[in-house]
Amino acid sequence: MTTTVGCTSTTPKQTSGPKNIIMVVGDGMGPAYTSAYRVYKDNPNTPAVESTVFDDILIGRSTTYPARVSGVVTDSAASATALATGHKSYNGAIGVDVDVKPVETVMEYAKSIGKSTGLVVTSQINHATPASYAAHVKQRKMYNDIADQFFDNRVNGAHTVDVMLGGGTKYFKRDDRDITKQFNDAGYQYIDQYSQLSTVNNDKVLGLFAPVGLPWALDDSNKHRLKAMTKVALDRLDNNENGFFLLVEGSQVDWAGHSNDIAAAMAEMDDLAATIAYLKDYVKTNPDTLVVITADHSTGGFTIGANGDYAWKPQILHKLSASPEAMAKAQTAETLDVAMLNDKLGFELTQDEIDNLAAAHKQGGKALYKAIKKMLDIRTNTGWTTSGHTGVDVPVFAFGPHKNDFKGQVDNTDIAKKIFTLLGK
Repeated sequence: MTTTVGCTSTTPKQTSGPKNIIMVVGDGMGPAYTSAYRVYKDNPNTPAVESTVFDDILIGRSTTYPARVSGVVTDSAASATALATGHKSYNGAIGVDVDVKPVETVMEYAKSIGKSTGLVVTSQINHATPASYAAHVKQRKMYNDIADQFFDNRVNGAHTVDVMLGGGTKYFKRDDRDITKQFNDAGYQYIDQYSQLSTVNNDKVLGLFAPVGLPWALDDSNKHRLKAMTKVALDRLDNNENGFFLLVEGSQVDWAGHSNDIAAAMAEMDDLAATIAYLKDYVKTNPDTLVVITADHSTGGFTIGANGDYAWKPQILHKLSASPEAMAKAQTAETLDVAMLNDKLGFELTQDEIDNLAAAHKQGGKALYKAIKKMLDIRTNTGWTTSGHTGVDVPVFAFGPHKNDFKGQVDNTDIAKKIFTLLGK
């Protein structure tokens, strides 16, 4: 389903909207996540719970339901398609409507009027959310087809996205096709190591730093890798005097929610928060930039406070030096290495906890991972109701010019429609 998007003229279009638009998606980041992050970052030695970067930019909330054929609980593909195109679609749809017809995205339209475009994510760049802004396929798991479209699709003869940073080498360097080489031959700078971010000197760049998604923030060499990639993307996109459209996704908040992993969730939220703090500083020096932040849905039925106990105690999460998944994978000996766990957790396990984890260890790595997460849930008093999504409304944040256009109760399709209007469509 390769597409070509064009407009009547390639002359940059003058609009009354902001020069630059940055769309930020905290994948899976329902209202409980931003509430939890506030408590997670709180200084327990002060009487008040301090505010976070999210609190002074909250402007409304959004419904997230998909097209009626998929009920009222969305997946990331349908919701991202709504956020990118203004059209409700079925769960699994990438940039297509309920009749599987391609629909134009805000990124494609921004490209068609002369703006530069970029996407920065912590998943693979052909995952549901980024794909919905730059590709058009029937089902989200058509990863190779989506990767192909990142190169094959054209807007006024040019590739849809100028700057792409995230994971996904597995899909872009394949036996049947090396898309990284094709981009390189087409004039893009290709990098595959974080250390190379400082070497980027091309306004067209493809950076893939993992076979699929990036490591958990807790395990990555850069705990704020989303911020680091966003900084580089803005540095390149800034060179277009006609402005840019940039998509930024904190992808793995959602993955942590699916895993019911409170430790990973808060670390991913911290990376996203650091990115937003950087964007606030960016807007101060680039005041013609609008930033809109929302979630595609909420994941995990996450709650702070569980089992009838009026408490949530996340302080121990700051002590972890590895993700629960990495801790479980590191346990390769036949018997549980308690010293290693204590070291990675940053606190001493009780005897009951040791016994429970040792029993899980005998059942294999997956069981141990689950047991470590459960232990942390009990210690923090965290609750989960599902390993999937929920249908609750999600928060909307905005700052910069025209922020009030996103104020109040909106639908996810309204966000795309308002962006299209600001772009002059």
